[in-house]
Amino acid sequence: MSGHDESPSARTAAHPSAPAGDQDGLGHLETLRAELDGTDAALLEAIRHRLDVCARIGQHKKRFAIPMMQPQRIGVVQARAAAFAQAHGLRPEFLYALYAQIIEETCRLEEDIIGQA
Repeated sequence: MSGHDESPSARTAAHPSAPAGDQDGLGHLETLRAELDGTDAALLEAIRHRLDVCARIGQHKKRFAIPMMQPQRIGVVQARAAAFAQAHGLRPEFLYALYAQIIEETCRLEEDIIGQA
């Protein structure tokens, strides 16, 4: 029996996430991509929200003359990301690099706010 002649049950047994009527897998691929697009939208919105909160933190620091750089806080954020990576089977280096970029943007944002006249 060739791969093209698989019965729906044989297909779903080999590929349990693929719908039985999806002969070439493209329909399910589009479904998965739509799910990924939704996840990306949520991720981008979460980053936007995080930066909004950081802007408010920068305004608070400016108002109360609190130094922008808080190295202990960066350590807390990085440690939390490393623990999350370990708990979820992700590479800690990946989350460390991701958070390094996020923290860099956060610092730039706070510097802009605190440095404003």
